[in-house]
Amino acid sequence: MNMRTNRDRLQKLLTEIAAFGGTDRGGVSRLALTDEDRDARDQLKRWFAEAGAEIKVDTIGNMFFILRGKQLHLPPVMTGSHCDSQPEGGRFDGILGIIAGLEIMYTLRDAGIQLERDLIVVNWTNEEGSRFTPGTTGSGYFAGKLDRDKMYALTDRNGLTLGDELERIGYKGQEDFDPRPMYANFEYHIEQGPVLEQRGIRIGVPKGIVCLRWYDIEVQGVPNHVGPTPMNARQDALYAFALMGKRIYELGLAADNVVASVGEVHPTPNSRNVIAGHVHFTIDIRGWNEQETDRVCQEVERSLIELAKEAGCEVAINKVWEVDRAPFDESLIALVHSTARDLGLTSLDMVSGASHDTIYINKDTPSAMIFVPSIGGRSHAEVECTSWEDCAAGADVLLGAVIKTGNSLNELPAIDRSLY
Repeated sequence: MNMRTNRDRLQKLLTEIAAFGGTDRGGVSRLALTDEDRDARDQLKRWFAEAGAEIKVDTIGNMFFILRGKQLHLPPVMTGSHCDSQPEGGRFDGILGIIAGLEIMYTLRDAGIQLERDLIVVNWTNEEGSRFTPGTTGSGYFAGKLDRDKMYALTDRNGLTLGDELERIGYKGQEDFDPRPMYANFEYHIEQGPVLEQRGIRIGVPKGIVCLRWYDIEVQGVPNHVGPTPMNARQDALYAFALMGKRIYELGLAADNVVASVGEVHPTPNSRNVIAGHVHFTIDIRGWNEQETDRVCQEVERSLIELAKEAGCEVAINKVWEVDRAPFDESLIALVHSTARDLGLTSLDMVSGASHDTIYINKDTPSAMIFVPSIGGRSHAEVECTSWEDCAAGADVLLGAVIKTGNSLNELPAIDRSLY
């Protein structure tokens, strides 16, 4: 008989953690290293300690909750996600994967089961990147892909640094924790898109995460009074941005499974009767095919220069973040499918268009992800929602995958990553 998690307890835990940074409209604003993030972290520490876990915090603030197995020499199994949110974001994004890991520890405790391998549930620092850029900071540092001192020096809009904020909230650990090599890594997450709901599928099984390119763009024009300045004598940075934003959208629309989006837009001086002299904006470009994604990037860069000249402005283009796509381990993908099937749940192969911490962890640890439907395909918004039934179904799949890998004494089959 397949074990299942406690749906009522899972719902209770998810509801209670959503109070930290909870908004009036049912969402969550829990940006990385804010007081709300600190309070949620403190609650996680209390719950995981109750579940019998050891707790370690590394120098970038990643939290590791360790349930010891019988054979400490065996490489551990890891799961987890992130606790931080977007501003006015949702209450399932990221935190679902952590709370499901907590519920699994409770379930194992209640059943008197000790796995052969250690089980580690992790809360990665600053996955979202909405306060400090780049995102997936904690997992990137853990994987050796991001420099810690450079990450400490990242600043938010108020000039506060990541390192100082880590220290302020009490989550700047004194030493690092490295459980590698690890046997397997699973990240459980909401889909953040419409596919599963539209097709009536309960479990999504991504074959990997798309590659990602982030840009910061500075458009420089000439500020002036809107009244006396003729339309044909303006160097309007906001007009230049309008041309650029349209072109970026069109290039994404015409591409082969690549998306190109403008996120932040900050005109200066941002006054109703002043022609904007400067605009800062961001671009996010991502896709599964790296060659096609980079072709779109080149077209975007070329267009920005062309359109800035057309509007009589100057443009500075800065690519601030670039991450390769992450193909997942085929044996773990198959394991997730078979676990869902054993539970009577439908499953679907797909690709993750959203970035996740596993994009870094996957580089040296066999990894897979588990998706559950997002109602209306909405995420990064207060309306973000997944049914409690689907939350529990995904947690049950994660539980089954954790038990199978956590009790396995075999090596995972070797996969030739050059084949996919």
